[in-house]
Amino acid sequence: MRDLLTLGLSQGTSGNVSVRHGDGFLVTPSGIPAADLTADSIVPMTFAGTWDHALAPSSEWRFHRDILQRRPEIHAVVHAHPTYCTAFALCGRTIPAVHYMIAAVGGPTIRCAPYAPYGTDELSRLALTALEGRGGCLLANHGMIATGPDLARALWLAVEMETLCRHYAVALQVGAPVILPDDEIARTVERFRTYGLQAQAESAPR
Repeated sequence: MRDLLTLGLSQGTSGNVSVRHGDGFLVTPSGIPAADLTADSIVPMTFAGTWDHALAPSSEWRFHRDILQRRPEIHAVVHAHPTYCTAFALCGRTIPAVHYMIAAVGGPTIRCAPYAPYGTDELSRLALTALEGRGGCLLANHGMIATGPDLARALWLAVEMETLCRHYAVALQVGAPVILPDDEIARTVERFRTYGLQAQAESAPR
């Protein structure tokens, strides 16, 4: 959560993070500034959506729970409101393959889920659809989600998504960005299976 602030991915108390743990998951609490968080602030939850903690979990716990429950390869979820990802989300825009690094999300697009109120089952359902075959997505009029096999990889993907959206925003001002073909992105996705942080994360003991 502190990294989200120092990296410019969130502001104030916005954003939330979860990680798979035991038979459930851990999620950041609602409304607590990142600077004030301690290990004791983190809320353990069950996949039934229950908790026993002095603090309430993030209002977005439902999509954290549903992503972790339905995607066993995912062990961490980062939700944030970075400027460029959120700007495209405000426009309901899908991000096309303007750079090969889009392969980091697992396909030739970063989809934008339709709008739904925060913290709702509807938002969770729409996010899950936008994340099919992907590791990240935008949420219309809201922000973004990045996932990974651990927190380091999920945070890495969040940074890559924001960087790609920043490049795309600037390119649109310059002219008409060239879209890479789907088969090129598919080849890059395969190459990324042994790329850098992901390879380290997959080989690291859990």
